[in-house]
Amino acid sequence: SAKIVDRRVLLGAVPSAFDSYLALRGLRTLAVRIDKAESNAQFIAERLANHPKVSAVYYPGLGGHKNADVAKRQTDGPGFMLSFLVAGDAEDAERVCQATNLITYATSLGGVETLMERRRRWPIESASVPESLIRLSVGCEDVEDLWADIAAALQAAK
Repeated sequence: SAKIVDRRVLLGAVPSAFDSYLALRGLRTLAVRIDKAESNAQFIAERLANHPKVSAVYYPGLGGHKNADVAKRQTDGPGFMLSFLVAGDAEDAERVCQATNLITYATSLGGVETLMERRRRWPIESASVPESLIRLSVGCEDVEDLWADIAAALQAAK
């Protein structure tokens, strides 16, 4: 009936018992996974900041970030999302994204796996976004494996 449809649209579907179990199981390890991803992101941001093929890194955990004070007031940590500019053009950034083996080139965030995405790939995107900007959603993999993948991929840039 229309009443049931309206209620489902407003309140959403009822999850199955298995979906509820998975959500509860995930919540029990959420803090540990966030801590690991955040630690990985800090490590990667620091390495990227010193890499010759990277012209800028945007991560609140780095000293001197313009919004570091806001992040410190509003959060318990700098998070696991970071962005960086490849020293080069859009083609260089695209080559870096295509060259990873461990990191998936995809649009998403917040998973246990690290994902990389080049912004400004489509004409509809804002011209204020640099064409060589890459966004990372850092996951829980071994940080040395992640860095090895990123460092090797950066060699694909001119």
